[in-house]
Amino acid sequence: MKRLIIILWVLTCSLYLHGQTEENYVKEHYNKTETYISMRDGVKLFTTIYSPKDTSKNYPILFQRTPYSCRPYGENMYRSKIGPNEFLMKDGYIIVYQDVRGRWMSEGLYENMRAYIPNKKGKQTDEASDTYDSIEWLVNNVPNNNGRVGTWGISYPGFYATYSLLDAHPALKASSPQACIGDFYFDDFHHNGAYLLSYWRATTVFGYMKTEPTKNSWYTFPKLGSKDQYQFFLDVGPLSNLDEYYKEDNVFWQQLKEHPDYDEFWRSRGIIQHLKDIRPAVMVVGGLFDAEDLYGPFETYEKIEANSDNYNTMVFGPWSHGDWARTKKRQAIGNVYFGDDISENYQRDIETKFFYHFLKGDGSDNTGLPEAYVFDSGAREWSTYSEWPPKNTEKKTYWLQSRQRLNPFMEKSYTFETFVSDPARPVPYSEDIKMVFTPRKYMTDDQRFAARRPDVLVFETPILEEDITMAGDIMARLQVATTGTDADWIVKVIDVFPADAEDTEETQDHLKMSNYHMMVRSEVMRGRYRNSFSKPEPFEPGKKTEVSIELQDVHHTFKKGHRIQVQVQSTWFPLIDRNPQTYVPNIFKAAEADFKKQTHSVFNDSSIEFTVLRQ
Repeated sequence: MKRLIIILWVLTCSLYLHGQTEENYVKEHYNKTETYISMRDGVKLFTTIYSPKDTSKNYPILFQRTPYSCRPYGENMYRSKIGPNEFLMKDGYIIVYQDVRGRWMSEGLYENMRAYIPNKKGKQTDEASDTYDSIEWLVNNVPNNNGRVGTWGISYPGFYATYSLLDAHPALKASSPQACIGDFYFDDFHHNGAYLLSYWRATTVFGYMKTEPTKNSWYTFPKLGSKDQYQFFLDVGPLSNLDEYYKEDNVFWQQLKEHPDYDEFWRSRGIIQHLKDIRPAVMVVGGLFDAEDLYGPFETYEKIEANSDNYNTMVFGPWSHGDWARTKKRQAIGNVYFGDDISENYQRDIETKFFYHFLKGDGSDNTGLPEAYVFDSGAREWSTYSEWPPKNTEKKTYWLQSRQRLNPFMEKSYTFETFVSDPARPVPYSEDIKMVFTPRKYMTDDQRFAARRPDVLVFETPILEEDITMAGDIMARLQVATTGTDADWIVKVIDVFPADAEDTEETQDHLKMSNYHMMVRSEVMRGRYRNSFSKPEPFEPGKKTEVSIELQDVHHTFKKGHRIQVQVQSTWFPLIDRNPQTYVPNIFKAAEADFKKQTHSVFNDSSIEFTVLRQ
């Protein structure tokens, strides 16, 4: 017994000392300096520089620009970890963080998704020029740098990483935009014109402006008085009632309300359309189940691939927003377990290798990495491809048929399914009762609760006799009618597990994986934008109308013994706001009386087209 106690004491001490060593690694191996870098218009941006204490050799610079603060502030205050991952941190790089213009300790005026200015003149600035000017200063003023720079960032910092590719500084050799925003209208705040109500509180972070550099937050989140997100927003009523929480001093809330359509305000802030003739090497990283930024990473990779001749690769894993930057033994999203050490393996074998090659190695296109490194979320394994979507794919169309059938052929009979959509009783996006800032686990959540509601249509294949692997985009082509003049249309693609599927330690207590309805991909289309995001138009009541919805890419094997299911519904609350189902010019200004119950029809010549790997 005494021997056992001694062994346990030694192990405890070892673990404690190991934790202390890890916590102090940055301070022991890096010097920290803080400085202001002047931009071409005289605005000074606050910059933190971590330089290796070993000055016997030169190092590349890894640079992140962020609106979220590069704190802790103070040259004696150190981050516990720096850089994209621990392997790069210990491999020796100069790690630099910068508060972007108008945020935290930086001077200037902040602007959400600041518009890019091609062919800038004189002292005109944008995020590209701020990045260029910063890199110019860094390579000329930071000791022991080797003249090579890489940029990276996740989410909004991922947007700035993408921005660094425009008018890129010659020293910029590699960039990894990760979960990168491509366009706020299609990424975080809207999906195909539907407002992401679940992201509403982010308006606090980006809506309030500051006038002076500050180390402290200048905004506070509104007190909502509830922990039930569904009930809170239902009780609030129309979006106009949210003015109680955000007044006129919240700039972004006012912009959201005044620009419901995809007008010049939004178009000018998109970055996707500018990704041409990119020179630095790029590795785009995204999560297949990223509830915040799924559009941006796919579009960033695809636009660079189509319009540039640089080194361009993509990595998509079984992650929610930013999961790849965190290490945990078991990788799961909600109830669905995907495997062990997935993020750590990516950090060590992919991300570290990419930056090492272009910032320390020969910089050739021969990195040893695949063009596309994509996780199969059904087979639970990684796949590599020479291009994305893969060459050996084909389009397969399934038809939404009567009696809840999803068939690879269309019946000749003229039928349709109907359901009543009531804005007063919207379909929840999740069974969970909570107040969340940005939902994540719902991307793989069990959809049985929705399938059993009368206002959700279900179409399902028979039990599959062989595996079907989807690898690419999905296009739903609905033929619909409504008794109203506006409606939302939501399509969900679901993997129905067999009855003998076993629970895992991630399975919620109230669930069983037996017959689990795993959501694989989903998307909404605000019906008024079915023909144009810039020019909304009402439905003609009772008239059959086509509504097409493009769902983002998937890589998922529906295994033998499973079923493919498609759900169609018209509310998805409070992930998105409620459509009044009465056409009004601006839903942000709709009145309570505009919200009306309507009957919707989905005709049997509606279809969904999958991109499928050939057997």
